[in-house]
Amino acid sequence: MTMGELAFIDAIAQAELVKNKEVTPIELVNAAIERVEESNPKLNAVITPLFERARGAAASPIDGPFAGVPFLLKDFGAEYADSPLSGGSSFLAGHYVSSKNSELVNRYLKSGLIIIGKTNTPEFALMPTTEPREFGPSRNPWDITLTTGGSSGGSAAAVASGMVAAAHANDGGGSIRVPSACCGLVGLKPTRGRNTLGPEIGDAANGLLCDHVVTRSVRDSAAILDATSGPLTGDPYYPKQPEGSFLDHSFRKPGKLRIGFSSIAINGVQAHPDCIAAVKSVAKLCEELGHCVDEASPTVNGRRLFKAFGSVWAGFLCWSIKNAAMQSGRAIEEELFEPTTWRTFLHGERLNSGEYLIAVQELQKAGRDAAAFFNNYDIWLTPTLLQPPVPLGYFDYTAETRKEHIARLGEYTGFTLIANVSGQPGISLPLHWNANNLPIGVHLLGRYGDEVTLIRLAGQLERAQPWADRKPQVGG
Repeated sequence: MTMGELAFIDAIAQAELVKNKEVTPIELVNAAIERVEESNPKLNAVITPLFERARGAAASPIDGPFAGVPFLLKDFGAEYADSPLSGGSSFLAGHYVSSKNSELVNRYLKSGLIIIGKTNTPEFALMPTTEPREFGPSRNPWDITLTTGGSSGGSAAAVASGMVAAAHANDGGGSIRVPSACCGLVGLKPTRGRNTLGPEIGDAANGLLCDHVVTRSVRDSAAILDATSGPLTGDPYYPKQPEGSFLDHSFRKPGKLRIGFSSIAINGVQAHPDCIAAVKSVAKLCEELGHCVDEASPTVNGRRLFKAFGSVWAGFLCWSIKNAAMQSGRAIEEELFEPTTWRTFLHGERLNSGEYLIAVQELQKAGRDAAAFFNNYDIWLTPTLLQPPVPLGYFDYTAETRKEHIARLGEYTGFTLIANVSGQPGISLPLHWNANNLPIGVHLLGRYGDEVTLIRLAGQLERAQPWADRKPQVGG
């Protein structure tokens, strides 16, 4: 197998080559570095190369299920000792270096993954597009004029273009699933608490935020979850671990499922015709696979949900900036932040504790309403996004365009944030491409704690309608 052919096999296949001594870890790492150097000038996915450190790790004894497989960290949340962390912001860039690993990074390293760099993210992971002022926009490998999605857009662009087979991502309102949909990848948002945020953080944004990866295959996402899931002592909550491994479940049939599908988001917005076509085609495929499928949606007050989510997210952003100031010793000054970030920070500053807790209460009510849907259904099937990937600059903000900016946010990600609110697992799958050869993600929402059913169905759909042979313009 040539180094070029290695670019589009998944992480499990790469690890098997190492195990069988068909390739060495240093060869895999050097091949990944070559691909970064070739494609990154066009995509701006990797903002912090850690190449020599990765080569050193590859030349040392290494063990684990992913021994020798190159990997990237999103430059938000995950602490990797002695490496810079910026959160996509001028506020931290060049002013903060992690002193120790987060537990998630320890588990990545224990699994044998080799970190070769860090990926681009919007400032403090705020936006559903990856266009930070400090580092510039990441570009979609399928069409470089379009967004990668956000906030894990750098990771998604890197995986989609073949730089690495898998990359770290996190998700507070869709930030794993949105870029997966835009870039034609598998993006699983696990159940709340499935992957620990420790040791420094118990939860983030009252449980909205979680970490996992973007991958090309369902089995990679499942196997990496096997390597990382489980609580750290003292975590505030965690779901029950399944019987057997997530990887094993990716090959098992899900049985006959009750699936409700919809192309109308919880906020009442109708999806774009391409997204409607995607969800209807997958609903038909599910019927052909023997599942019971009908049109249905959770009953949730979308207006109150989105208003409360905005308040909690503003509180999270305010905390993120104040926490970053505390860690870096920097003073918080308006000129160090993008206008959208600063406006959201001020919103968080104005919230009093009672208003914040009322917003939390509203989200918990919405989460209960969403969970009630699963008394009658096993899966809620929707498009991941309300539109195909949009042009770069689509979410640009000025004081004059504030209303249009807010409307565009709601008209793009209306399906994803309910999973963060309820804590339920959701997965975006690349099961459809439109007439312009752009990926259109399809989203499956499952019961709290039940990644197994999602992974089984996702694996079944991948086998029935595989996507591994599809290659983007850049990297393919």
